[in-house]
Amino acid sequence: MTNPRLAARLAQGVAALALLACTSALPAEAQTTRTPIKHVIVLFQENISFDHYFATYPLAMNLAGERAFHAVPGTPTVNGLTEALLTHNPNKANPVRLSPQQAATCDMDHDYTPEQKAFDGGLMDKFIENTSPYADEKGCDANAVMGYFDGNTVTALWNYAQHFALNDNSFDTNFGPSSPGAINLVSGNTHGASPEDMKLDEDVIVVQGTMIADPDPMFDDCANPKAGLVAMTGRNVGDLLSAKGVTWGWFQGGFKPTGSKDGKAVCGAKSVNILGKQVTDYSPHHEPFEYYQQTANPHHLPPSSVAMIGKADQANHQYDLGDFYDALAQGSLPEVSFVKAKKFQDAHAGFSYSNPIDEQTHLVSIINAVEKSPYWKDTAIIIAYDDSDGWYDHVMPPILKGSALPGIDALNGDGKCGTPAPGAYQGRCGYGPRLPLLVVSPFARVNFVDHSLTDQTSILRFIEDNWDLGRIGDQSYDELAGPLDPMFDFDKGSAMPVMLDPKTGAL
Repeated sequence: MTNPRLAARLAQGVAALALLACTSALPAEAQTTRTPIKHVIVLFQENISFDHYFATYPLAMNLAGERAFHAVPGTPTVNGLTEALLTHNPNKANPVRLSPQQAATCDMDHDYTPEQKAFDGGLMDKFIENTSPYADEKGCDANAVMGYFDGNTVTALWNYAQHFALNDNSFDTNFGPSSPGAINLVSGNTHGASPEDMKLDEDVIVVQGTMIADPDPMFDDCANPKAGLVAMTGRNVGDLLSAKGVTWGWFQGGFKPTGSKDGKAVCGAKSVNILGKQVTDYSPHHEPFEYYQQTANPHHLPPSSVAMIGKADQANHQYDLGDFYDALAQGSLPEVSFVKAKKFQDAHAGFSYSNPIDEQTHLVSIINAVEKSPYWKDTAIIIAYDDSDGWYDHVMPPILKGSALPGIDALNGDGKCGTPAPGAYQGRCGYGPRLPLLVVSPFARVNFVDHSLTDQTSILRFIEDNWDLGRIGDQSYDELAGPLDPMFDFDKGSAMPVMLDPKTGAL
């Protein structure tokens, strides 16, 4: 039997396609904005809890042989790990500081249910039992989930926090892994998935029309059917931007095909991480717009020209990371850009994946390039993350949307994660884990720590409000999102560009 909600969302998707067709000729220049920000660049990284990167900010250990980090006088503190949490933690082991030589780590369990169990109704004391390393990660013990870095390793991010704005009260919109985080960034709504229910072996991927795991996008030649193929219906921010004639694009490492097979694009490009491991550049389930038929570029077609980047053509706003640099250099940068690193630089833990050293090369290279460009004067660069990877964080989030699925929700006991509102979509319990959030901009407050409550959809809401796009609707979290405005000083705009070394993150 057809789900009436899903049928309605399918109709929304068809309407969005028609809207795109009608508005593709609208002018893309000189759009009116609510703030002095004319360009937003979202650097959307992977799998970091706030405490994993900022537990002791601004105090680094500065051991012998490590590049020292010294905060400027007057640097504000964050809600990090206190002496009690460092030495008498409620988990089975205390947090442990990871050195630069330990930058490459194992990957933690960061699925929807285990994360809730780790939070243990807000006691935050069951991480070792529930989000410790995946069984296939070799040489890692359960206590590894308590690891954290300081400014001797994540030097670039601590330097950006020194010179711009950091938020220490920002959360994953829902519990769970990468795909839900990416979907929430662009729509605030992980409901509307088709098929409505999907399992791979014993793992639940989609439940009652809500995505809670990491299937690949239906509308992507490079997707792996073995991961499960899922389509999303309804609207995303791309639809809203196109309807207003605002230029936009998603830029991802490895999106450019390396060839074709049986009429489909092949995404075979690889890079080498700091351990010498070859890592495939492109991850389909990190590309949210490929789940929506109206915003997908299934065959990974290139833009018809650099001048058309951000506008409606065969690429349909989905691009390779190299296209971002081309657009920046040639004066064709879209007003809104979402940037996804190649996998080896996206920070996702795993010895054959990424790490903070490779990550900072990506972040610093892009930020340096923007700071050197004419775009810097009116740009906001937002550094955000898709999920926590299950890494320990000590802060329990508020639960704004509850869910009650037996065997799946588990924050307050089996089948309980807060209290769902009548008619609420299930499987969207959130907020989830606390994540880093930084703003780099001439309008960012300098050496500032914002304690305002925000989440991934606060980025969505900032874009919506800045260009007067309206809201997504259909129970999107954007209606609840806290604003990013406290991280900005729109009157002065006096933050100076900071050029860092891409290899070390140092000034």
